Amino acid sequence: MNRFMRMLVFFDLPVVTAKEKKDATKFRKFLLKDGYNMVQWSVYSRICNGMDAVAMHKQRLKQNLPLKGSVRALVLTEKQYESMEIMLGTKTFDDTPESIELMDVF
Repeated sequence: MNRFMRMLVFFDLPVVTAKEKKDATKFRKFLLKDGYNMVQWSVYSRICNGMDAVAMHKQRLKQNLPLKGSVRALVLTEKQYESMEIMLGTKTFDDTPESIELMDVF
């Protein structure tokens, strides 16, 4: 059984005012610093080693939410994530089984 989970974060943040732009940038920088990779604009994913890690990252996410906008999180098994069909574009390294193999090293 594969213990790895994939946490996806989807967001739609307002970027009209300078403060909103700053908040959106701060949120994206938090995601990158916390180990997420951009799947596409406003969709980020990270690999978690089990549900305890998912819970920890959900808590971190809640602590770093911007004041306005919409942020959603979806947790998938790695097998479910791998079944995603890319209709246009190409896979990134994060979409490959090799990215999971690196987690086994750590």
